[in-house]
Amino acid sequence: MSLPAPNRILLVEDDLPLARGMVENLRAEGYEIELVQDGLTGLARARNADHDLLILDVMLPRMSGLELCATLRGEGKKTPVLFLTARGEPDDRVRGLEAGGDDYLTKPFHLEEFLLRIKAILRRWEWYRSSVATAAGPVLKFGGNEVDFRSFNAKSWDGSTHDLTEKEAMILKVLAERPGEVIAREDLIERVWGMDVYPSTRTVDNFILRLRKVFEREQQTPRHFITVRGVGYRFLPEGSEP
Repeated sequence: MSLPAPNRILLVEDDLPLARGMVENLRAEGYEIELVQDGLTGLARARNADHDLLILDVMLPRMSGLELCATLRGEGKKTPVLFLTARGEPDDRVRGLEAGGDDYLTKPFHLEEFLLRIKAILRRWEWYRSSVATAAGPVLKFGGNEVDFRSFNAKSWDGSTHDLTEKEAMILKVLAERPGEVIAREDLIERVWGMDVYPSTRTVDNFILRLRKVFEREQQTPRHFITVRGVGYRFLPEGSEP
């Protein structure tokens, strides 16, 4: 029986001594690594090759890691992203993750934490891919809406079409797996990002607002994405009573 192919990682880091150390340790863990040292080259490589993870320094020559990530997300590229930065302020973390990142690690960091973060990101994406392939099927229909979790494409009740971000799709997948149940914000963070990523739960609320904008007929009186004050959210496929 053949062994599974190693996960492919693109590392975009301009601090060469640090980058070489990361490459050496990642290869020792069995990953296949490609290293580039500026944002524009990183963008070209991310566009032209398939990777399982992008590791992006935030402050890069020619194009920042945030710009690189936002550009890829705007083009529909869903590859998960781990940001590395010397800045660890809460607002910086939120800004990076809302730009489409999956995790955010502040320099200097311990090697063990770095490797654990990578494993956690890849594990969450494996959960998403495997859950999409379950017997329940990859397409969710509710309230005149339709979501294809494989392609991240959605069709709203009014006939409009939308490309969901990977985080929007993951949050919806978690909620849809437990219809009618109250899901705490902390549980959503754990399943979609990992508990150590966010300084607060406000970003979950922002993502729910975005889902309501796409799928609810009346955003001010939602029938599918119900807020449970002080706890989290409940997803009702059939809709609540008007």
